[in-house]
Amino acid sequence: MKILMLTPYLPYPPSSGGQVRSYNLLKNLGKKHKVVLVALIKNDQEKKFIKKLEKFCEKIYVCKRSESAWTLENVVKSVFGPYPFLVVRNFSHPAKDLVFNLIKKNNFDLIHAETFYVMPHLPKTDIPIILVEQTIEYQVYQHFVNTLSFFFLKPFFYFDILKLKFWEKNYWKKANIVVAVSQKDKQKMLALLPSLKIKIIPNGAGEDLIEIFKKKKIVKKSIFLYLGNFAWLQNVEAANILAKKIFPEIKKKITNAVCYIAGQKAHEKIHHLQKYGIKIIDIKHFDINKVKEIYSDASIFLAPIQGPGGTRLKILGAMAAGLPIISSKVGVEGLKVKHGENVLVAQNENEFVNNAIKLLHDRTLYQKIRVNARRLIEQRYSWNIIAQDLDKIYSSLKKTYYENSH
Repeated sequence: MKILMLTPYLPYPPSSGGQVRSYNLLKNLGKKHKVVLVALIKNDQEKKFIKKLEKFCEKIYVCKRSESAWTLENVVKSVFGPYPFLVVRNFSHPAKDLVFNLIKKNNFDLIHAETFYVMPHLPKTDIPIILVEQTIEYQVYQHFVNTLSFFFLKPFFYFDILKLKFWEKNYWKKANIVVAVSQKDKQKMLALLPSLKIKIIPNGAGEDLIEIFKKKKIVKKSIFLYLGNFAWLQNVEAANILAKKIFPEIKKKITNAVCYIAGQKAHEKIHHLQKYGIKIIDIKHFDINKVKEIYSDASIFLAPIQGPGGTRLKILGAMAAGLPIISSKVGVEGLKVKHGENVLVAQNENEFVNNAIKLLHDRTLYQKIRVNARRLIEQRYSWNIIAQDLDKIYSSLKKTYYENSH
C-alpha cells in the first residue's frame, strides 16, 4: 500500500512518547508499505535526523511550525479565532499546501493522521483516513485547568477547552476509522459519539531495552525513578506529588534512599523540587543512551500519575527494562496489567511508601514483578505485534473503501 502519514513531530529521535510510537511503527510498517511522511518541526536543526528515517519511508517532507508555542500571534488567533490553542500552535501553512499537492499528484491508498490536530492540514478527499488519538486531548487540558490555583485565568482556559472538545470530536467524525490506545479511551469516545468506528492499537516498548532487563537481576541500590517529558502537564503534577508527598516518607524509613526525576525540560519545569532532596536530571531529546543509563541505575519506578489520557510509554519502557513499577491506578489505566503480578498499584501516598519498602526487602516479589512485566511486553506490547495489528486495520480499511467505490 502507499500511505500518506502525517505527524506533529519528526519521529526521531524516539524520546518523547509520540516519537517513540511513530518511530517504531514506521520501522515495522516500512518493511511492507510505501510510506510518504509529512512531519512538523520547530527548527531547522531537526532536519539532521531525517536520514535516520529514510530507510523506512519512500519520501520524507518536513514543514516548520512556530518554534515557540506561546507567541503573541498564536495566543491572539486562539483567543479570537475558531480554533483552540493546541490546533493553532501545531498548524503550518506550508504543510497544508504540501499535503494538498501530494494528494493531487499521488495515488495514496490511505492517509494515517497521528493526533487529531494534524487533521486541519488535510483537504477534502475521498482517500480513507485513519486517525490515531494517542490521548483524548481536551480531557488532559481539562484536568490541568481544574487544578489551577489562578482562578482569574480559568474562564479563558475553559473557553479554549470547549473549542478543543468541539474540534476534537469534529475531526473524529471526519476519519473513516479512529484508533484509540486503550479500552478506557475507546469507551470515553463512544460516550461522546456512539456511532464512531473505533479500533484499539496500544502503545508498546522496544526490544532495545532487553539488555537492561538481563543485567537487572537483584536490588543493589535504593534508587527511585520517575521519568517523563516535563513539557506535559501530567508529568509535572506527578513529579510534585512524588517529591513533596511520597519520597520524604520513604526517606524517613530508608535513610540511604535516592530519588531521580529525569526527562526533557526537567530543570526548566521542576528545578524547584531539588529542595526536597530530589536529583533532577535533564535529558536532551536526542539522548537515548542517557535514558537507558538511568533505567539501568534505578531500582524502582514510581508513577503517581493523576492526569488522564492514553497509555503511558514511560510505564511500558520501565516494564521492558525490568524495572519494577509502583503506579497509581490512573498511571496504568488501559494496560493489561495486574496488581501483584506485573505491577504494584497504589491507591494513595501511604501505599506508594509501603509498597516501595516491601519491594526493596522482598527479593522474591521484586523478581516476580519484573519478570512478569517483561513477559507481558513480549506477549502483548512488542512493536512488531502492534504494527501487525495496525496493518490489519489498514487492509480492512482499503478493502472496505475499494468495495464501496466499485
